[in-house]
Amino acid sequence: MMNMNTVKLNNGVEMPQIGYGVYQVSPAECERCVADALSVGYRMIDTAQAYHNEEGVGNAVRRSGIDRKEIFLVSKVWISNYGYEKAKASIDESLRKLQTDYIDLMLLHQPFCDRYGAYRALEEAYKEGKLRAIGVSNFYPDHFIDIASNMEIVPAVNQVETHVFDQQIEPQRIMEEFGTRIMSWGPLAEGRNGFFTNPMLAEIGSKYGKSVAQVALRWLIQRGVIIIPKSIHIERMQQNTDISNFELTDEDMATIATLDMGYSLFFDHYDAKTTHMFME
Repeated sequence: MMNMNTVKLNNGVEMPQIGYGVYQVSPAECERCVADALSVGYRMIDTAQAYHNEEGVGNAVRRSGIDRKEIFLVSKVWISNYGYEKAKASIDESLRKLQTDYIDLMLLHQPFCDRYGAYRALEEAYKEGKLRAIGVSNFYPDHFIDIASNMEIVPAVNQVETHVFDQQIEPQRIMEEFGTRIMSWGPLAEGRNGFFTNPMLAEIGSKYGKSVAQVALRWLIQRGVIIIPKSIHIERMQQNTDISNFELTDEDMATIATLDMGYSLFFDHYDAKTTHMFME
């Protein structure tokens, strides 16, 4: 079983630092994948309304026989459900699909549309006990500072693209000023930019008998980042968690820091094309 390191959120809730993400896992495959992830020791599962697989997650959790209190569920409200009333209804729908009476962490998925109304719905559901913690996703520093400064409840988490090529050093510092935890999506850069054959990561890995992926994930863990690596293969799921038995040196950490390109490998939320894409 994996070593379950947890981090404490700004409201005192303990959250596993490593979880299993189901982005781009088909609804048909989702239940099996989550069942496999739970069987090898994952206790945090990250889904979203937009992934169309919340039901598969709910089925796997229910059938696992694991006490619900031991599993940390994360989901996200999609922008088509923004605005107070729609977001409120969508939270209840997510609860129904996940077959649970509470979600451990609910995020706003994108910084577009009526995010204030949607966030008020998160705050209300949090006070009602339907959500144990609330936060945001893909909020760049400007949108993040805005919502963290103006809403009643400061986000517990901001989930953003974070990996060796887009390291989010300054955004993480800003989040920490507000007591908000950074959570990475795409911690393995989805293999882009020659990630899995990166010679620097491979060389560091060879010192510890670890893979490129394990080095990159360990580097995030040592920075205090919450991670949700995704694989549909059970062996890879196990490898992605087998990172607690070695520690990168300060020199290793500094070497990996030089890989930072400082921009997204996926989409830039300041780019008009990105905004158009999300509005479609």
